[in-house]
Amino acid sequence: MAPSAELRRPGRVPYWFTTLAIRMLVRAYVRIRVEGGPLPPGPAILCFNHQSWTDPFVAVAALPARPDLWFFGPKEADMSIGFRNRLITWSGRAVPFNPERTNLLEVTCRVEAVLASGAHLGIAPEGRIHIGERALLPVNEGVAFFALRAGVPIVPIGITGTGWLRLGKTVRFRVGAPIAPAGRPTRYAVDALTQEIRASLLALVSDGRDELPPGPFGRWVTELFNDWPEGRRPSLSGRGGASAL
Repeated sequence: MAPSAELRRPGRVPYWFTTLAIRMLVRAYVRIRVEGGPLPPGPAILCFNHQSWTDPFVAVAALPARPDLWFFGPKEADMSIGFRNRLITWSGRAVPFNPERTNLLEVTCRVEAVLASGAHLGIAPEGRIHIGERALLPVNEGVAFFALRAGVPIVPIGITGTGWLRLGKTVRFRVGAPIAPAGRPTRYAVDALTQEIRASLLALVSDGRDELPPGPFGRWVTELFNDWPEGRRPSLSGRGGASAL
């Protein structure tokens, strides 16, 4: 698999600094229980459900640092605006894309180059956060499309426990069986693979348990960078399109 775009690997200092700092901070606040695995050798797309801004950080704390771990996103028109975006850019491990989808070809080439380098690419296929430990929003077809084009396996990962973050709680990071794509990225193949990804993710979070909100500090940590499309955190009774088994 030859790279389809020039790829600059993350700088070693920013990459290892952010990896070690994230691991220390995350593990100082919560306990992470990793289940399942191992990850397949070589490049792969790591596909995880998305309840919180902390999910990618939990992934960094739970997964091996090698091969390089990249993330698809964030969805930003200008990555130079805001401290968080500048930090993500400095870390060198993001594949950002324009929310207006004006750079799809560029993003596709960059994704293929990341995978061609032998790296892992983490993607939250729902495209936005939601509430409900057992819930899942519709899965975007981009994951299946990228996997079929690149010919790399998809590893579904179920993260439960990030809906509310209280000090010392256990966050479960469950690694599912790899899904091997087959064939070309036709409409039928993309749709079928997308449904298989969704079913795998739902199975991995099916025993998640919704909890009552923590104290003020825990609520502050939970909502620190959460970007709710509704403008505020919705109630569990109105999940905004999320569904569960």
